[in-house]
Amino acid sequence: MKMNRLQIKVCGITRIDDARTCAEFGAEMIGLNFYRQSPRYIEPELAREIVQAVPRSVCPVGVFVEASVDEVREIAAIVDFRCVQLHGNILPETCRKLAQEFRVIRALRTDIRFRPEDVQLFSGCDVLIDAHHPELHGGTGQTCDWPMARATLASARFLILSGGLNARNVSDAIAAVAPHAVDVCSGVESAPGVKDRRAIERFIAAVRQAEAVLTSH
Repeated sequence: MKMNRLQIKVCGITRIDDARTCAEFGAEMIGLNFYRQSPRYIEPELAREIVQAVPRSVCPVGVFVEASVDEVREIAAIVDFRCVQLHGNILPETCRKLAQEFRVIRALRTDIRFRPEDVQLFSGCDVLIDAHHPELHGGTGQTCDWPMARATLASARFLILSGGLNARNVSDAIAAVAPHAVDVCSGVESAPGVKDRRAIERFIAAVRQAEAVLTSH
């Protein structure tokens, strides 16, 4: 059986050149962070310029933490994205409402309360599994619980693996979890929000190599 291509999302994009680099090396998604407490936060007007600078084949993802439906709509109207990633305490009802207008990625963290079957509460959403951090929402550099992430596959319609991925460990992560997509942030940075061109190139090459190994089996 032919596998669908493993997708790559580079999150925390704050610069046009970094977005273009992601597109050049073949990333399918870029994450634009609208959480003001994040070091990777960008103003919607800059995000719009970034979206306009990359090919339409690259999917921009608006990243939010406990934002209201109205806030997401307002920023989407400025930036022009159709996919949102939701972190924090978000009710399934909110996700369902947004899913009527957007592709929704529900971000969940593998903390002690997490159960793989929890993803069933968000059946109309894609799911991103990230590492737990007591204060930060993503971009922590910490790896998540890979066996726990793997256990969500049975319930997730589209699983994105996140949390501390880089060119050195992404092959092992893909082999352990078999996700539909991988998400990288701090693993390709020289500083928060500043991506490293060579690191992006190495990461994407490592993903494609791991994908080739999986499809050859």
